[in-house]
Amino acid sequence: MKDPIKSYTKKDGKTYYMFKLYLGIDNQTGKQIHVTRRGFLTKKEASLTLAQLRVEVSKGEYKKPITETYEDLYNVWIQHYERTVEESTFVKTLGIFRNHILPALGHYRIEKLSVAICQSFVDDCSLKLKRFRMVKTYASKVIDFAIKREYISSNPFKLVDLPKIKTSAVLDTEVNYYSKEQLINFLQCLKQYGNAQITAFFYLLAFSGIRKGEALALTWADLNFDTKELLITKALSRGKNNKLYIKSTKTDTIRQLLIDDETCSILSEWKRIQQVKFPNANDKSQLVFTNEQNGLLQQTVPRKWLMKIIDTYGLPYTHVHSFRHVHCSLLFEAGASVKEVQERLGHTDVQTTLNIYTHLSKRAKNDTINKFVTYLNS
Repeated sequence: MKDPIKSYTKKDGKTYYMFKLYLGIDNQTGKQIHVTRRGFLTKKEASLTLAQLRVEVSKGEYKKPITETYEDLYNVWIQHYERTVEESTFVKTLGIFRNHILPALGHYRIEKLSVAICQSFVDDCSLKLKRFRMVKTYASKVIDFAIKREYISSNPFKLVDLPKIKTSAVLDTEVNYYSKEQLINFLQCLKQYGNAQITAFFYLLAFSGIRKGEALALTWADLNFDTKELLITKALSRGKNNKLYIKSTKTDTIRQLLIDDETCSILSEWKRIQQVKFPNANDKSQLVFTNEQNGLLQQTVPRKWLMKIIDTYGLPYTHVHSFRHVHCSLLFEAGASVKEVQERLGHTDVQTTLNIYTHLSKRAKNDTINKFVTYLNS
């Protein structure tokens, strides 16, 4: 049999070895398929590689070398992904890849992405991003897609070690959540500020625990003042081209909540003012919270409202979503069960509810140790 390994000499005068192996006929083109490898320093090295390649071919494990980059495959994957998720989720995913993943990994040929490269990427993300695990998960999805397309056989992200999160970084976020006393003070300042819509918005968040997007999508038809029931069926979100739209709730579930007398009264007063302000405010489709043109309110506006109240009265900093967390924590302090809180807040995973349960206010923590000391000294 003719020796497939040949020697050749480069311009530098050094001798190298190469081989060309026949793989068969391409079913689509009818042309012969060959694989060529060159650059071996010794004939033995070339022979070992040739033998290994023949074994891979005989077992059907050989993968033809490809030239696609990570970004090339991402561009194909993202088209399939778009059809599987909400528009708002798709837009957020585009941002994650554009800002974090493609700048770091986009130029790599897909078969050259090693565990070391992926580990370095995840380590770097962990230093910059709180949600680096999510970024790693998305980056890994493109590799899984490459495996399905049979470009590669394994995903290096599966072997990456996740950096440990510093405990102090988690504990520091506790200052963002109001205690019972701070919430009462905030609500008093709200009334003093005198804006009916802002007062109604934050009272509703604090006393119902609904999400900001759910509040911004509410219509008056969702609220029954006679039974004091609130129906949560939709949420405001942002889609392509930065356009606002109404979608189903985050968990695709419908919640029916009871709200208290004071919040009902505050909402009723805001509705009366709104009906004077806008001629068509009596329509069933009328939004509860609107901009000056009686349209959808930008998602950034509630934060501006909140910062105005905080700055005016010198209150501790917090964020809009924290009112949902505070509602949850105070429900627990008031004696509500985990199941009751889970259903009211619409958590599909009870672990989400339990995570807040373990992150109660300082008052609850102090009560715990005080009970222990009292019992010990009794």
